[in-house]
Amino acid sequence: MTTVTAPAARGGPPPSRDLQSGRAKPVLDGRRPPGESALVYAFTLLPMLALVAAIPLAWGWGLSWLDIGLAAGFYLLSGFGVTVGFHRYFTHRAFKANRVLRNGLAIAGSTALQGDVITWVADHRRHHAFSDKEGDPHSPWLFGTTPAALAKGFFHAHLGWLFGRDRTNAARFTPDLLADRDIARISRLFPLWTVLSLLTPALLGGLITMSFWGALTAFFWAGLVRVAVLHHVTWSINSICHMIGDRPFTAQGKATNFWPLAVLSMGESWHNLHHADPTCARHGVQPGQVDMSARVIWAFEKLGWARDVRWPTTSRIAKLSADPAAPST
Repeated sequence: MTTVTAPAARGGPPPSRDLQSGRAKPVLDGRRPPGESALVYAFTLLPMLALVAAIPLAWGWGLSWLDIGLAAGFYLLSGFGVTVGFHRYFTHRAFKANRVLRNGLAIAGSTALQGDVITWVADHRRHHAFSDKEGDPHSPWLFGTTPAALAKGFFHAHLGWLFGRDRTNAARFTPDLLADRDIARISRLFPLWTVLSLLTPALLGGLITMSFWGALTAFFWAGLVRVAVLHHVTWSINSICHMIGDRPFTAQGKATNFWPLAVLSMGESWHNLHHADPTCARHGVQPGQVDMSARVIWAFEKLGWARDVRWPTTSRIAKLSADPAAPST
């Protein structure tokens, strides 16, 4: 087990310390058991195979407007659960939420099949603590800068890191979530949210069409394919958005802004600003940068469900700018 230590990730709590030794707890917490590793492979590869199969299935049969509507609806639900919930709220505390919203975001994020909320947040806080350095679980820059090394790094950042058996130490990076009874319970119930995420679209498709075929196509498109697309969009933030794009702000690591992913990622691909100011509730801070997740947080604030939102200000953005003349809002 490694005993590498690092400063706390900006936007997260300080690392837990052993009460007797006073030392920061280790970064890793042993190895995943074989059964857990098998589930990672299943949840990663099965939706991906469905995505490959989607091309011939969509060619003239097997796809209806109902399937498209269900897939889009569940994509937004699980996607905002990750971007607004797992990322901006649980990882970085960009705002405060009431109990109902907090628990709802944890469940919604779990339906993305990217792991339980505590594991997801622990990995991401570790990513910020060691951004693009040794200890970062999914940096594309860990193997060098030659073309072969970058190709290896891209695969590692996008997908390969998921199959590693090292487990991030949740006691070090997420003591706040482990101490939250609601969130700890939701985290333990991840298998239930997985089943509901895949079978609820099938149930709706079957009931609306009153047919087994409607249930089957909804399961395929709004279940498996929807999960696979969201997986690759999320993984692209780890890979593409640390390699290709603009860097208008001075940030820890090599995070970039990559505009083609802005809509599908719901604003997460404005990744350079995020690494420059992790606790900021809005990532797309320059003119024309669409950030749907920030609009959702704004709506929650207006409804009174969220408070103390850390919105960007002109002076705050100006201090982060790599180019003092760069426009900001």
